[in-house]
Amino acid sequence: MPNYIIRLYKDSDYDAVRDIFSRGIKEHTKTAFFHTLSLPHIWAFLLAVFLVLLQVMGSYLLSSMAVSLSVAALWLLNRYIYATYVADSLATDMMNIRKYYLEQDGYCFWVAELAGEIVGMVAAIPPYPPTGENQVELKRLSVPMKHRGKGIAKALCSTVIDYARKRGSSAVVLSTSLSQSDASMLYLKMGFRKTNTETNEPFIIAKFIDFRILYYQYDIPTQR
Repeated sequence: MPNYIIRLYKDSDYDAVRDIFSRGIKEHTKTAFFHTLSLPHIWAFLLAVFLVLLQVMGSYLLSSMAVSLSVAALWLLNRYIYATYVADSLATDMMNIRKYYLEQDGYCFWVAELAGEIVGMVAAIPPYPPTGENQVELKRLSVPMKHRGKGIAKALCSTVIDYARKRGSSAVVLSTSLSQSDASMLYLKMGFRKTNTETNEPFIIAKFIDFRILYYQYDIPTQR
């Protein structure tokens, strides 16, 4: 039996939940950065920077420094995407969690608690943008690294699926970034399927560094 419990969010969880969310999102910067560095066109870009500056400046040192600065810029671009997302979220839905998630119909927020410590979180909202279908969107799923591997994320995910089923919804939908590979594996194991839609939101430069948003859907069986 698991030694954690899943319960509704309380105001006393506020600081812990915001911290788990922030850390959970920002930790993907490193994975995203190394994915960017693995792209053939990024290697071609860095090589072009080196060769052009070598031709113009005639200095291996300056050309190498320019490549190093370009790599640093790629790191900052990846960090900017995640940091901006965190800042925007903390200033919107995560600013007043009770009002946003517990005082609107179709919205909900749960936490996982272990020995008095908040060790996970997840939310449910109506899909945005609206799909015109009776669906629930899974949001804000996060478990601190030290508490992973205990089935907490799976339990939180199941909580949203059960919530959607009780509401008579046809599916649970969600979006996640390409670098969140562990989350993607969890969703597939839970029975979600990856839809055909992918986007390079939210920045134009996202296409250059291959920052992609993936979409998944869990179809709830029709009860007979």
